[in-house]
Amino acid sequence: MSQQTAPASTSAGPELRALARREGYRLTLQRRLVLDALGEMSGHSTPDRIFERVQVKSPGISRATVYRTLTFLLKLGLVTVAQIKDNATVYELASDPPHHHLVCQGCDEVIEVRHEVVQPLFSRLEREFGFRVRTDHLMLFGLCERCRRTRRSGS
Repeated sequence: MSQQTAPASTSAGPELRALARREGYRLTLQRRLVLDALGEMSGHSTPDRIFERVQVKSPGISRATVYRTLTFLLKLGLVTVAQIKDNATVYELASDPPHHHLVCQGCDEVIEVRHEVVQPLFSRLEREFGFRVRTDHLMLFGLCERCRRTRRSGS
């Protein structure tokens, strides 16, 4: 598929275009449509949901193009990816500041955690092991307080 330049009317901001240009890339129509879809859906979205949203605006864009675009945007740091329940891959726009998630394996609740909460762990890993964490989207799996209470009471 040819790489068209997106019209100015899409919602992907000028800062994203500037970042792409700085890295030596254009923010093509396909890339902007995927970014727009992620912004409109807010939160974690599967590639299939993103594809469905893009199809509403541009039916000619293929599922493969959406997948390639997500990979490109991930490489550029504009989106983050995570594996959630049942190994589903989800994407969301990268945030500034970064944030992280606690995912309950009992009820599927997702709790957003500010970066400041996990930053001391990252700093300690670097200090003690010389290992610099390079992620701005950590997902930790476990049981939320409600599910732990339910399991303790035997309900």
